[in-house]
Amino acid sequence: MNLLTVVLSMISRILVPMDDSEMAQQALEYALENHPEAEITVLHVEGGPSLMGGAATALALEEDPEAAAEEHSKAVFEDARELAAEYDVDITTEVQMGHPAREILNRADDFDAIVLGSHSGSLVDRLIVGNVAQKVVRQSPIPVIVAR
Repeated sequence: MNLLTVVLSMISRILVPMDDSEMAQQALEYALENHPEAEITVLHVEGGPSLMGGAATALALEEDPEAAAEEHSKAVFEDARELAAEYDVDITTEVQMGHPAREILNRADDFDAIVLGSHSGSLVDRLIVGNVAQKVVRQSPIPVIVAR
């Protein structure tokens, strides 16, 4: 048994950051297929920086930013639950507000691994915000699996 096999078999709690991208769906599918016994938490981060403030500004102007973030996350979580149901797996969902890479890294210590898509969002968002996956891989205190 090689070291990678040993490490992968020790994963019991997985964080899967998701947005509404196809790559995020693939990351969740990877986690469900390869770690069927693991506890999976889907994390959606609202209010990250974008061109001209975008989502962050919109949330800041809401009367109840937390409730608005929850509302914006519903579609992502519905898709995630539908996919998990295909594998007969229950998932936990969580919403955070802030910069995606920072919020993912803030939650990392509570998990054994992070599974995320290689990229998401528009080209403009990736150029301005930077590649979230790249930041998480570089700074994570736990193993990161990048699904493509």
